[in-house]
Amino acid sequence: MAKLKRGPRLALCALLAALAYGVGLGRAGLWEPDEGRYGEIAREMVASGDYVTPRNDWVPYFEKPPLVYWTTAAALETVGDDEFAVRLQAALASIGTVVVTAMLGEAMFGAAVGMLAAAALGLSPLFFIFARFATPDPLLAFCFTAALAAFYGAATSGDFHEGRSRRLMLAAAGLTALGTLTKGLVALALAGMIGATWLLWERRGRDLLRIRWLECAALYLVIVAPWFALAEARNPGFLRFFIVHEHVQRFLADTEHGWGPWFFVPIVIAGTWPWILFAPLGMGCGQGGSAAGEDEAAAVDGESAAEVRGRRRFLAVWFAAVLVFFSIPRSKLGEYILPGLPPLAILAAYGLEGWRRRPPRRAERVANWYAGLNLAVGIAAAVAGIAFGSWSRNGGPAMATDLRRTFANDAVLLGLVLGVGGAAFWGAARRCGRRAAAVVVAATAAALAGVIAQAQIALSEGFSYRSLARTIEPYLDEGCGLASYHHYTQALPFYTARREQLVGYRGELAPFADTAGAAASFIGGDRPLRAKWSGAGCTVLIVNRQDWARLQGLLEPAAVVGCEGKKLAVINRGARDASVATGCDQAQTRSQKP
Repeated sequence: MAKLKRGPRLALCALLAALAYGVGLGRAGLWEPDEGRYGEIAREMVASGDYVTPRNDWVPYFEKPPLVYWTTAAALETVGDDEFAVRLQAALASIGTVVVTAMLGEAMFGAAVGMLAAAALGLSPLFFIFARFATPDPLLAFCFTAALAAFYGAATSGDFHEGRSRRLMLAAAGLTALGTLTKGLVALALAGMIGATWLLWERRGRDLLRIRWLECAALYLVIVAPWFALAEARNPGFLRFFIVHEHVQRFLADTEHGWGPWFFVPIVIAGTWPWILFAPLGMGCGQGGSAAGEDEAAAVDGESAAEVRGRRRFLAVWFAAVLVFFSIPRSKLGEYILPGLPPLAILAAYGLEGWRRRPPRRAERVANWYAGLNLAVGIAAAVAGIAFGSWSRNGGPAMATDLRRTFANDAVLLGLVLGVGGAAFWGAARRCGRRAAAVVVAATAAALAGVIAQAQIALSEGFSYRSLARTIEPYLDEGCGLASYHHYTQALPFYTARREQLVGYRGELAPFADTAGAAASFIGGDRPLRAKWSGAGCTVLIVNRQDWARLQGLLEPAAVVGCEGKKLAVINRGARDASVATGCDQAQTRSQKP
């Protein structure tokens, strides 16, 4: 593949990524709560024609800037109102990130490393999962990766002041602005931190003074400022909420997704397996010889070893900055680390390509370690899957039988893939050559991705309320209203195209719940619910099973018209099918569903 010209190589990377992320993209129902939230906000933009104020259940919602909503809204208008359209922005952004990573890896270490880096990123389990999942993080990862790639190109093309270097710096500023419109000021803060730290490490601090800061700042503001100004003008208090609450308070608070500082260590290891095993080689660790000598041997096109070390330092600073930055707050989720995976993929690719050129004895030690670690992890996963299956059959967790089986079977399958992949790598390295061994790594990662894709679809039934939405839709079509008791089922408005009135609950909608037009999304508590229930209108109420026993005496008449997981749908008139209530009484509760 490295013998192909650059254009066809990048096109091949894009095509393979599109196949990996696009096949079956719309099969799974929208997961609660994230996918339902982002799909519904975009749907309401399309329905209202207002692309300035994001709304969730018709309440202004400013936890994130609008770029991911705009791209999703465009997909809804062009592709259709379905799960594929909601996830399309994440898939396209991930394809773009794979291609940019290939370009950067090739610019740093040659065509072979670029292609391997694309495979290492695109087939890393964590990256693969979120390429098929509707959150803003894949789009942020693309903007961030492209911005830093442009910055690196500018830093190695001249003095930042004119020509190609100047144009690339302007591109970096524009891409950072798009990252800001995706997930806030984190894009600007991190990109600036990484660029400045690397230049200082390279003893190029004076280059910071040569950047055309006024031009870059002007371009950044031209892209970012209009939406912020319009959003504040239409929603007074937005800027204070967005800057103080969403950036300062959430960074310092420990009340949401609270985890310790080492949270991302297992996430990164598991999320980039098996490629992560070669990243230390890419950084020059465990070389068993002179690092300078290795760099001289690895230098391409006659470039110096110092230049090669500078590239590795750039990638190390990039990954370390993202890791440390997101590890500081207690509030964190696994997908936050996505912008830090491209440099890790390039280092892993560089390490794997370098391994192919190492002396036989050193290469054999690496092969033994790789095979042994994969075999050990594979055995552990398989044993855990078997043990979980046995535990589930004898009581175990409160979840549906099919979900228990999926967890158990997929763990065993993952263990089998890792064990076979490790053994195949060892055998290929000894008998077929190191190029074949590198192919085995990619094949193992592809097999893991296939297992993950199937598991993602199967497990979605435990985290989606698509079936419940389809059950209640005929009642809503007849004019019934939709309400939820003490919770917000985020995807129901998307699937039903109805406002979901929230009884005694505001949750994340609270900051702007008292704005004009938002009152219709809320019912104050049990008393106003009872008044509405006994009125002339028809209402479908979504209620947790544990709450229904208490509410039955309050809400009369009432009939169960549907159920899924731990939620029941009840109506204040007779049900079409009386057997539904019996079936819902007998159904097992699936406690994973939010």
